Amino acid sequence: MSGPSSAVVFDADETLVDLRPAVTGALAAVLDEMRRWTPAAAEVSLADLEADWGAVFGALSAAPVQEIRRAALARSLARAGLDTHLDEFAALFFARRFALTRPFPDALPTLAALRSHHLLGFATNGNSRAERCGLAGEFEFELYAHENGLPKKPAPEFYAAVVAAAGLPVVHVGDSPEHDVLAPQRAGLRAIWLNRGRLPRPPGLTPDAEVSTLAELPDVLARLETTKA
Repeated sequence: MSGPSSAVVFDADETLVDLRPAVTGALAAVLDEMRRWTPAAAEVSLADLEADWGAVFGALSAAPVQEIRRAALARSLARAGLDTHLDEFAALFFARRFALTRPFPDALPTLAALRSHHLLGFATNGNSRAERCGLAGEFEFELYAHENGLPKKPAPEFYAAVVAAAGLPVVHVGDSPEHDVLAPQRAGLRAIWLNRGRLPRPPGLTPDAEVSTLAELPDVLARLETTKA
């Protein structure tokens, strides 16, 4: 029996992993704890904590995501004079973030449907390690930016590492037009855009296919294989 002829490599956050509820829940836990520590935190809102991520992300976008999150938390804690307690609050944030993290409902059934015909990979810029997000044992390989010197998407070296790990032609699947479609296509990969919100396609974006749910992938991949043949 012949093995798989291609690999399907997935982005993590907002593709397989439903990240937003976990992050919101973790920030809410941080805010509750801040308010227990000091009355000054009564003036701090959840919207403030969410905005602090955006305020630091631009300057630190190439840094590890954990480092960016710590910088955002430091900014939030400074609002209430708690910035000397970053380690305690960061530990709380990450504990809650991973405790609340779940795959999207369409993730595990789709991976099961694809496994018999495709090698499956997991490749992310973020903190969402497969084993901490309900995805343990689902992939033949996992790649994480900033491990073993791997730069973040959209660096070409990231996609070269994906191809090397797969050892097969790769179809990349993800939600980001830049990181999961344009950049992998520039690196010679085929790319499927997961557009859960059914957003208008950005100018210049021509994915090899577009889906609004992972459940569409088996049929779409079969069509791509036929087209390639």
